[in-house]
Amino acid sequence: MPEPHRGKSVVITGASAGLGAALARAFADAGAGLTLLARREDELGQVAEDCRARGAEVTTVIGDVTLVEDGRRLTECAVAAHGGIDCLIANAGMSMWAPFEEVTDLSLFRRLLEVNYLGAVHCVHPALAFLQQRQGLFVAISSIQGRLGVPNHTGYVAAKHALQGFCDTLRMEQASRGVQVLTVLLHWLRGTELRRNAFGADGEPMGDRRRGHSSESVSLEQACAAILGGVAKRERELVIPWKLRALTKLHGLRPSAAEAIVRRAVNKQDEKRE
Repeated sequence: MPEPHRGKSVVITGASAGLGAALARAFADAGAGLTLLARREDELGQVAEDCRARGAEVTTVIGDVTLVEDGRRLTECAVAAHGGIDCLIANAGMSMWAPFEEVTDLSLFRRLLEVNYLGAVHCVHPALAFLQQRQGLFVAISSIQGRLGVPNHTGYVAAKHALQGFCDTLRMEQASRGVQVLTVLLHWLRGTELRRNAFGADGEPMGDRRRGHSSESVSLEQACAAILGGVAKRERELVIPWKLRALTKLHGLRPSAAEAIVRRAVNKQDEKRE
């Protein structure tokens, strides 16, 4: 049976919890060697131990993707430990939930850009030469919000649109060098801390003020299976769940109709609690 990830060197940011941790465990089960980056040392150490128990060779890097030097150090550690890089997954991210007119701390917009967009730039730039050597993949964990506007998420949507434009352009630049760029457009995920850590209007994490999940939200298991499959097939884009692709197509044909659907979905979540 094919084992496309066995023996590959996979680098994952934001790996201490949520999707990053789930991807680390999934790639460990698939036989990959791992380099994992996160800010929280204890949590990252636990994920690393879980992956080692699955038979993976794991290197951890305590760092912050908003720092250029930490992106460079991540590449250096991955190459030193595993000889190169086959797949870099830029997963670190932060969100928000507040109407724009209610925001009292505009610095959260800068922070969202630094983490969601510049964090990916800082990590892929030093890794690019090594991805070229192995004709590897750069995977950007984005969101359907990289294609569509969503109320209460202005800063997050803007950052994900920036990431989408960057990836679309980088893909064209690297086509002749053998590097594929895969953007993963996710719906809301269950089982992560993204909602709890999302910025509120005051620029502070929302904590227990978080909203409920849509009935269409995606489990970590579903997301990981789709992403590992997309990496194996060297896809250029994944929309998870796939039926959301219809919404992006509708937005291209009838923007007002698509926006009405999005508004209704957000209004329902605004009334719910987990």
